Amino acid sequence: MARAPRRSREASPDRRSSSQGARPRTSGTRSARRASGPRRARLRRLAHAQHASARRRSRSHHATSTTRPRPSAHRAGRMRRRRGRTRTCATNTISVMGERHGSWGRILRVDLTSRTTSVEEMDEATFRRNPGGRAMIAHYLLKELPTGADPLGPENILVFAMGVLTGTPLSGASRHAVGAKSPLTNAFGEAEVGGFWGAELKRAGWDGIVVKGAATSPVYIYIKDDQVEIRDAEHLWGLEIMDTEDTLKAEVGERLARVCEIGPSGEKCVKIAGIVNDYKDIAGRAGLGAVMGSKKLKAIVVRGSKNLPLADPPKVKEIGRWVADTLQENHWAFHNFGTGMGLDGYTKVGGMAVRNYEGGPFDRAAEISAEALVETGYRIKMEACWACTVRCKKVVKLEQPYQIDPKYGGPEFESIAAMGSDCGIGDLAVVAKANERCNALGVDTISFGATVAWAMDLQRRGILANAEVDGVPLEFGSGKALLATLEAIAKREGLGDVLAEGSARAAERLGGKEFLTTVKGLEIAMHDPRQRTEYGKQVRISYATSPSGGDHLNANLPSRSARNTVGMCFFLKYDDPKLTDIVNAVTGWGITVAELAEIGERSLTLARLFNIREGFGADDDRLPGQVTKPHVTGPLSKVRLDQDDLAGQIRAYYAARGWNEQGVPLPETLSRLQIAEYA
Repeated sequence: MARAPRRSREASPDRRSSSQGARPRTSGTRSARRASGPRRARLRRLAHAQHASARRRSRSHHATSTTRPRPSAHRAGRMRRRRGRTRTCATNTISVMGERHGSWGRILRVDLTSRTTSVEEMDEATFRRNPGGRAMIAHYLLKELPTGADPLGPENILVFAMGVLTGTPLSGASRHAVGAKSPLTNAFGEAEVGGFWGAELKRAGWDGIVVKGAATSPVYIYIKDDQVEIRDAEHLWGLEIMDTEDTLKAEVGERLARVCEIGPSGEKCVKIAGIVNDYKDIAGRAGLGAVMGSKKLKAIVVRGSKNLPLADPPKVKEIGRWVADTLQENHWAFHNFGTGMGLDGYTKVGGMAVRNYEGGPFDRAAEISAEALVETGYRIKMEACWACTVRCKKVVKLEQPYQIDPKYGGPEFESIAAMGSDCGIGDLAVVAKANERCNALGVDTISFGATVAWAMDLQRRGILANAEVDGVPLEFGSGKALLATLEAIAKREGLGDVLAEGSARAAERLGGKEFLTTVKGLEIAMHDPRQRTEYGKQVRISYATSPSGGDHLNANLPSRSARNTVGMCFFLKYDDPKLTDIVNAVTGWGITVAELAEIGERSLTLARLFNIREGFGADDDRLPGQVTKPHVTGPLSKVRLDQDDLAGQIRAYYAARGWNEQGVPLPETLSRLQIAEYA
C-alpha cells in the first residue's frame, strides 16, 4: 500500500494532545438539584428514579448478557472471500500544515467512476471564506456541478463538509454537513448531523470529502489518516445500519473506527433516505442517502490519530472549563431528558404538528414526551456527541411489546412529533420502534412521518380511498399502519414505492396537493408556523426561505447560519461574542463578531445563488396552504396566515440580506461578501 509521509504533528492513537485537556466531569442530576420551581422538582424526581432504575438494570445485566453474537467462522470467511479486489490510492502531502490552525487545508477527492482518489489543497483564503458546512458545499456545487444535472446521475457531487471547529475539544464541536443537489427537491440539498464521524475525519487529517462519479458495483471507502482505499462492498449491500457498521469495524480491524453509511432505503434510491453515522445519528434531510446509493457507495470508514493544531491551546482549555462551570448548569434538562420535553403544553399553544397539520391540541402528547420515556423506563441512559459535556441524546431499550436495540438511540422531538402527533399516534412504544426502524433502514424520520400523515389524511378524506399497506388500513392513530408503511417505503413495495418519492411527487400520482406540507418539495419540520410567538414568526420565514426547503435547522439569521458553517451545535448556548472567541482561539484568525455573522451571511447567499441557477425564485419561498389555515380546534382555531402578509415579511428579509425583491443577491452584496465569482 502506498502511503503519504506522516506529518510531524501526528500523535500516536493512544496519546492525548496536551492542548485538549481533561474532559470535565459533569452531573445532570447535580445540576438538577440546584434548579428550582415545581416543574423542575418533578423532573428532578424523574431523573433520580431513572438513575435508580438504570442501576438495577446494570446489576441484572451482569447475570444475563445481551451481547450480540459474533458472526460464525464460516460466515466471516465467506465475507473475506467476497471482498474481492481492493485498490489503494496514495495521497499527497500539503506543505502549509505548520501555518494553519483548526484545519488541515486538505480535501479528499474521490472519483468512483475511475475508482481513484486525490488530494485537493484548499488555500487559507478560500477556506476562510468557506470554513465548512453549507458554505463549503455551495462552493463545490456552484463551481463544479453542471446546471440542470440529474441528482441521481453520476455527475452529481456529494460533499461531506467539516466545520473549522469540528473535532476540537469543545462541547458542541461535533457537527458536520452533507450536501448535494437534492433528488427530492432538485434544489440545494443539505443535511446536518452530529456524533463522532465528523470529528474522526478531522483527526484523520481531512477537512472534507468530495465524491463524484458512480461505481459499477457497490464499494466503500476506508480512510486511516493519509491512507485511502476504495474497497468492494458487494457483501454489505442489503445490510441494515447496525450489521453494516459491525461488519466493517471487524473487517478493517478497528474497533474504534467511525462509519457513515446508507441503509437499504438509500440503496434503492428512496428519495427520503438519509446518511447515518455512529448507528443513530442521521443526516436525514433532502434525500442525500439516495444520492449516495446512486453512486453505489455503501459506507465511509474513518480512523484518525492526528491532533488538530490549535492557535491558542490555553485559551481553548479555558473555554472548556467555562463551559463546564457555566453552561452545564443551564443544560441540566437536556442532560436528563434531551429534546421533546413539555409536549402537552406545546400542543395546547399550537406549537406542534397534529394530524397532518390540521392543528388543535393532541390529548396524548404527554404520553409520547421525553418525560414519558423516563417514567416508563424506556430510556436507559443519555449519551453525548464528540467532546460534549451536555449528553442530550436518549438511548432507548425495550423488550415488549417491541424489541428496540439501544445502539439505535432514541427519538428526539422531531421524530416524536412526526411519527406521533402528526400521525395521530399516542403510543410511545410505537414511536420508539418506528424511530429505531428509520435508523436501521436509513430513513429521514421527518419526511417519513409527514408523508405518512399526508397519506392518512387523504385516506380519511376519500381521496386515497380504502388505502392499505400489507393489509393494514392507512388510518390516523394506527401504529401498525405506520410501521408497515415504513417497511414498504424502504423496500419500494406497493403503495410504499409511490410514497418513497416523497409526498410532493406522490401527490402528482395520487392527488391531494392542497393537503401537502412541503416547501420546495421538502416536508417541513414539526414546529407549527402558526403559533403566535416570536419563535413562530422565525419559523415562518425560515421554512419559506430555507434553500433546501422546510428545514428547521436551515436558520435564516446569519449568526445562526455561521454556527452551521463552523461546525457548532445549536444547543450549546454560546452567544456570538463567545463563539467568536472560540473561532479565534482555534484558528488565530482574529475575526470580529460582525465578521462571524458575515460567514453565515455568505453561506446563505451562496446557497441562494445555486437555487437561482437551478430555476428557483421568490415564488418558491411560500408556505404550503395546509399550514396557513386555522386550526380545527384550540387557541389557533381563528388564526389564519395571510400569504400576502407573509410575502411582505419575506421581501423585508430579502432586503436585510442585500437581495432584491425577487430574492436575487445584489451586485454590491456579492462584492461585499467576496463571492461575485460564483454568480
